[in-house]
Amino acid sequence: MSTPETRRQLLAAVAACDDKKGEDTRILELDPADSGLADFFLITSASNDRQAVAIADEIEMRLKKEFGLYATSVEGRRQAEWILLDYIDIVIHVFLAEKRAFYDIERLRKSAQTKTAPEIEADLKAALTEKTLAVRKKAPAKKAAATTAKKSAAVKKASASKASAKKAVAKKAAPKKAGVKTVAKKAAAGKAAARKTPAKAVKAVAKSPKKAAKKATAAAAPAKKAAKKAARAKAIPKPRSAK
Repeated sequence: MSTPETRRQLLAAVAACDDKKGEDTRILELDPADSGLADFFLITSASNDRQAVAIADEIEMRLKKEFGLYATSVEGRRQAEWILLDYIDIVIHVFLAEKRAFYDIERLRKSAQTKTAPEIEADLKAALTEKTLAVRKKAPAKKAAATTAKKSAAVKKASASKASAKKAVAKKAAPKKAGVKTVAKKAAAGKAAARKTPAKAVKAVAKSPKKAAKKATAAAAPAKKAAKKAARAKAIPKPRSAK
């Protein structure tokens, strides 16, 4: 099955033949059994060898310029009785009129269908229309798939935002928990201190009378010394002075 591109190339070659006054130009669409040979034969006639070369040159120039297409092989240009240009999908034959009648390629390819340029254009338009309809049929399915993908992406984004919000709340709650633990520790420390305080107080109370007694003894010591001196002074008589 020929491609739309091949049909456009064929129409360009036909236009080149018409520009150079090619005669009795015919298009043969080969049978699928001969598709290994080519998709189309293009056959045209020239009245002399110069015209045959001019037609072949115009075909080569136009296909190269418009499609970047080069012939894989060109044969018969020197004699210019039968110039063959092989473009793989299209094989072009430029004959002198008497040589075309002698070889009669159209008779050799009886299974081929003879086509005209308008018919090729119609086939090209039909293929283009079919392709357009196929694209239009696929468009709703693609649009639905795109919408589904957008919805799934939105759902994923929402779930991700919820997860991030939960993490943020967990982070904010963490310091509060730590504060509660700290308060609990302080309360426990206070209770322990309260438990230890009475024992320390008892010891302090027990020690305080001894300290007070020591202080009282130390304060009474000078008075005792003074009393002792006074007692000694009374006990020892003073010597009488001589009269």
